[in-house]
Amino acid sequence: MLAIRPFRRLWGVTYLCSVGDWLSLLALTGLVTKLTQSYEWQSFALSLVVLTQLLPGILFAPLGGVLADRFDRRRIMVVCDLLRGGLFISIALVGTTWWLFIANFLVGCCAMLWIPAKDSAVPNLLRRPDQVETANQLGLVMTYGISVISAAGLYSLISGIPGYFHVQNSDVEFRVATIAVMINGALYVTSAILVATRIPELSGHITASAPKPEDEGAHTGFFAMLRDGLRFAGRTPLVRGLVIGMVGAFAAAGAVIGSATPYARSLLGGESTFGLLFVAVFVGLALGMATAPRMARRLTYNRLFGTTIVLAGVSLMIVALAPHLWIALIAVALVGACAGMAFLTGLTIVGSQVEDSMRGRTVALLQLLLKVVLFGSSTLAPVLVTLVQRRTIVLFDHPMQVDGSRPVLLGAGALAMVLGLVAYRQMDDRRAEPILSDLMAALRGRRRVGGVLIAVEGDTRVDTSAQARRLADALRDSGYPVLLASDPDLDERRLRDVLSTADLAGVRAHALVAAAVRADVVERQVRPALDEGNVVVMERYVDSPLAHFTAAGSVEPREVEGLVDWATGRLRPDVTVLLDRTPSAVAAGPSALETVEHHWRVQKLLTDMASADPDRYVVVDADGTADEVASRVLTAVRPLLPTAALPVSGTP
Repeated sequence: MLAIRPFRRLWGVTYLCSVGDWLSLLALTGLVTKLTQSYEWQSFALSLVVLTQLLPGILFAPLGGVLADRFDRRRIMVVCDLLRGGLFISIALVGTTWWLFIANFLVGCCAMLWIPAKDSAVPNLLRRPDQVETANQLGLVMTYGISVISAAGLYSLISGIPGYFHVQNSDVEFRVATIAVMINGALYVTSAILVATRIPELSGHITASAPKPEDEGAHTGFFAMLRDGLRFAGRTPLVRGLVIGMVGAFAAAGAVIGSATPYARSLLGGESTFGLLFVAVFVGLALGMATAPRMARRLTYNRLFGTTIVLAGVSLMIVALAPHLWIALIAVALVGACAGMAFLTGLTIVGSQVEDSMRGRTVALLQLLLKVVLFGSSTLAPVLVTLVQRRTIVLFDHPMQVDGSRPVLLGAGALAMVLGLVAYRQMDDRRAEPILSDLMAALRGRRRVGGVLIAVEGDTRVDTSAQARRLADALRDSGYPVLLASDPDLDERRLRDVLSTADLAGVRAHALVAAAVRADVVERQVRPALDEGNVVVMERYVDSPLAHFTAAGSVEPREVEGLVDWATGRLRPDVTVLLDRTPSAVAAGPSALETVEHHWRVQKLLTDMASADPDRYVVVDADGTADEVASRVLTAVRPLLPTAALPVSGTP
């Protein structure tokens, strides 16, 4: 992923802004305590800083989504970063409490405009839709991992300046606090400069081939776009299920936040118990986000999202009933793991399956739900705990004390489970297959389909055809059930016979023909063979045609990727063998698509694809005789075949 230059630079910008976000929380809280002498104001310093940053989400999240879908996203990010930087610098210069909270509120408003623009632009920087999940993983690691540590370390370093010089003076401490705020402003200004000068790709919007009039931002008003976004969320089962599931997840999360302290006391523990529960949930979150990509290879994203929310609700109900600390810790970790999977899966669905013209408004809607539902449930939970109070019940003639936090968590878990089921029913894309068998197969490490798809990609058809045939023969000789699927481009003649009057000389026409034949090959040969548990070896499946059309320069890569995804039904290879060889004049021809320079560009694009997704690619040195290359390919592929595909000894 980091081999993609625009994404790598945006990742760096995310680091700067995330450090600024976390540093502002610490720096502004510290500055409030320096600006006020009242004990009450100092006690509420953190809460007031957090509240003034949460409130803008309720007011400005819809506006941010509409702006992200209508205007240049790079300009929106630049303006918002400059405003945030200027506001933080003004806080340090003005030096009053009232302006601190007003400016912090305005900073939150800018953030609500910046986030939809950034999140909706990320998929447009990637090469393929299946890279969205990895991009989201890297973003979450940066936002909630690296940047948190960096901000805490930076604030500790700055706030410790008076101690380094053995100066204990309120005026000096105030100056140091303003320095932290000034540095915070400088981070956002730096981010604005980088976005404006180094990431021009953020400006692009991906439009459909035949956009509807109401989707064209240039001819649609603000309220009309907002209405269209809400209609899209209400009428699209995928987005509707996503919204319902997120409501359940955020409501349960708010209940956990609001009842965490009394629940820790109900386990007969104190601050140490609360700390252990806090660590357990974040360990679970990290594990869930780390394992989500593997689970997504075995269970579709649409099924995985609803399933993980249901499992999170069940785990939360176990937390509510846990009689001992160790049971509570395990259950809390499961809640965190399921929540991490659901959150990452939801972001991936938005980035890969929601069209670009609606993506900004969808991101903004989720941001709005995050703020409103989380704030409401975390406020309501302690009220409910107070109303329920601690009660004594008799179970099997034994009196038991039940803390008020237990019924609240039990209800929150039940709510998450019910809404997760509703979301699953809305989003399920494989209704013909029972979820239990699919889920058990995923937990056991089995694939969604029984077979293995191996793609052989390379610069020339001669190389890929010869090596695909040799690999299929070698695996067949070893006892594997193998289907060799040829390059769909070679079957063009079948469609040419049907469209005998069509002119297929252009690159776009060639791409459409190749996509049509590829769809036919996948439906008639590849998918049935995979369902039967066979190993399918296919030459030039996706990457080689994509690299050739992109190198030709007359077709946008995103257009070809969308066409290929449609043709293959988003079926991706389990293993892609890239034949890495030096392009030569032997491979060249008279056509513009067959020059030596064109082959060099194709090879470079294929190498970049492999660098961006090393887990799926096997790069094999293709210089040498055909037998030598075939031996290298077989050596590289054989260890990657899953155990389920291995032949059973003793069978004919």
